[in-house]
Amino acid sequence: MQIFKYLFISVTIISGFVQAETVARVMKMSGDVLFKRLGQTSFSEKASLGAEVNNGDAIKVGEQGFAAIIYLDSKSIIKLKPNTQFEIMDTRSTRSINIEFGTILNEVQKSVSGRTFRVETPVSVASVKGTEFACIVDPSGVDQFVGREGLFDVMNKATGQTVSVAAGQKAISDNAGNVMQAPASPTDYPSDPETDIPIEEEPPSEREDEPETESPEETQEPIEQQESAPGTEEPSEPESSDEPESETTEPEPEVDSGAESPGSESGTPNVPKPSKPFGMGLGIGSATVDGILYNQLALRPEINIGKIGVGLDLVVYIDNNGNVREDEWGKLAEDPSMILDKIMFIRYGSVQDPFWLKWGALENLTLGYGGLVQGYSNMMEYPSIKKTGIQTGFNFGPVGGELFMANIKEFSRGGTLIGFRSTYTVSENFPLTLGVSYVRDVNQFSGLKDKDDDYIPDIFDDFPEDNLFSKDTDGDGIADNDTLELDVDGDGLTDWIYPGMVEGIDDTVQLDQNITLKIDPFSLENNKSNGNGFSVDIGYPVFNNKLFSFDIYSEFNSLSFPEVISTDLDTFRIERSGTGITVPGIKTRLAFINLSLEYRMISGSYVPQFFDQGYDLNRVSTFTIGDSTVVKTKDMLVFENMDNSNTSTGYFGSASFNIFNVVDFVASYANMKADTVEIKSFSAYLNLNTENIPKLSMATAYYQRNNDENPFDFENPSVNTVMGYKVGYELSKGVSLIWDFKQYYQDIGNGLEPIQQTTIETAFSF
Repeated sequence: MQIFKYLFISVTIISGFVQAETVARVMKMSGDVLFKRLGQTSFSEKASLGAEVNNGDAIKVGEQGFAAIIYLDSKSIIKLKPNTQFEIMDTRSTRSINIEFGTILNEVQKSVSGRTFRVETPVSVASVKGTEFACIVDPSGVDQFVGREGLFDVMNKATGQTVSVAAGQKAISDNAGNVMQAPASPTDYPSDPETDIPIEEEPPSEREDEPETESPEETQEPIEQQESAPGTEEPSEPESSDEPESETTEPEPEVDSGAESPGSESGTPNVPKPSKPFGMGLGIGSATVDGILYNQLALRPEINIGKIGVGLDLVVYIDNNGNVREDEWGKLAEDPSMILDKIMFIRYGSVQDPFWLKWGALENLTLGYGGLVQGYSNMMEYPSIKKTGIQTGFNFGPVGGELFMANIKEFSRGGTLIGFRSTYTVSENFPLTLGVSYVRDVNQFSGLKDKDDDYIPDIFDDFPEDNLFSKDTDGDGIADNDTLELDVDGDGLTDWIYPGMVEGIDDTVQLDQNITLKIDPFSLENNKSNGNGFSVDIGYPVFNNKLFSFDIYSEFNSLSFPEVISTDLDTFRIERSGTGITVPGIKTRLAFINLSLEYRMISGSYVPQFFDQGYDLNRVSTFTIGDSTVVKTKDMLVFENMDNSNTSTGYFGSASFNIFNVVDFVASYANMKADTVEIKSFSAYLNLNTENIPKLSMATAYYQRNNDENPFDFENPSVNTVMGYKVGYELSKGVSLIWDFKQYYQDIGNGLEPIQQTTIETAFSF
């Protein structure tokens, strides 16, 4: 007991001595800045301008805060961005900043005492003697060090491997023991928090009067006297609190609600998220639209003001004869709604805001845990078909909501995919979250192309570009209801003689007494086929820290498809429904690796992720059998060989990882087994961060094949197969050659037909 008593007294004396050693002061600050003094257990003391920073103290900056401290002996300055926490620790030979998480900007001057300046994280150690650099510490276990001036070394603690970083370079170090040096782009260096957040500033007289070369012990007494006699200070103006740039904020980046599945973003036109107020993209190349190859000239301006962003897609397509495709601009006067096609996106806020909105291109849209809607995109048929969707949501305390519509113009014609989701979180201390989702395809048949908007799909319309006519029984190019058509059925007999056609005939006379007309074409007004999905889920984060997290959840999903009997075609669908239960589902994160696993039980006509990335491609299909054209919706194709009382069980797993912020990879696999059938799904997505790859400006690839007997039979694709890639080759700074390729398959009755869409353009970025 005496030993513990002496140890306690010794620690108390040493702690008191260390606390008395002031090594720095708060130079500037704004918002929530807190101290945890040496020996204390919590951040309980609010910081103030000019406050002492003692050896062993820890500082924490809140979400809306900022702080800058200055060392008394060397005049080195450390700036702390929001959501940052670190501890100061000086020894005889080193001066350490032990950062737990967040972002700091360091302007390190050579120490008078000869100490080596170190920034230490849970993963890495950076050592310098005088330089300017930034440190970004992610709780997931990935550190970034970016050099602006001078030279410093970064060592990975796990392996001891060290790299040197100079101006214009960066080092990336992770908790798996990897560390690498790479070139840094100008955007890699964090913005100065002084220009992001209005700040308070200590009058310069307090630090200008401090001796340049005195040690901390020598400066302690004059500083205290100066504070005790404020009347002796000379008045001075703040240095930067009134500067205009202190009020500016960078526009927030877009955040997709379904960020969990980045793979679904691929294959669609890139919607950049620039931080500058205005950007201009120019694209020159070729594109395939409706099976015709066009030369393309595209202007893509983007405007960003605060939380508001607007991106336009102003494209002109020119064929080999020099003719401009009229569908883009020629019909704008008669159909003003076509202006919607020129808007790539309009956004306000992000999904964390109390209110957010996105209009235009919808990508990577997921509801809940993805049992119904997973990675949906309304841009898979771009540029042949341009769709304008809307997605919006809100967050008010424990309640959140989301609503989307895939195609506004299609909704006006009685179709489109719509959905909503609502969530409720019990409390911060007990973060159990309950969610309800609903999705409905109002009319799957409206997925059939209809250029002239006459409700007669093009495949059944004898005049697909003229909304006045749709039927030509004899095939002579003159519509049945055209007054110029004298012989509707083409049997060689004039059908009618009207007054004035023949001299002396004053009445309408029917000459052909046996006029045979073909049936009226399939009409969207007379034929409806809807699909409905409903979901209830519950989830709880069991464990969560910067290196590891573990969530558990359960989800109940149902699909229902009412009976369909077409009056215009031999199309018939029996009533179908089914359910799927996930018990349990788990998600875990270990450093930079994310894993998920679900056990699924399915009954009846249900498949997971029915509304997936390629839904618009196989939502409705047509193929010819003999002389008849058959229309089948996706559910008819998926469930036609299944008994509605069928039950199956199986599993779903996915994995994603990010290595050094260079490679993003996501893959998922599902296997469901019933008595007589086995259904599998597979999808994969790969993205390269091309900043450090010479001459490559972008590189993504994806593959999806859901609800198939063998998704790995790459030589024999099916209607469930969707694939593509997008590669950019940098010709010079700001100029890239972009190759965008997509491919899917349609059943035409005699076999599968590959549908390919290729866009090649030279993109200029201003």
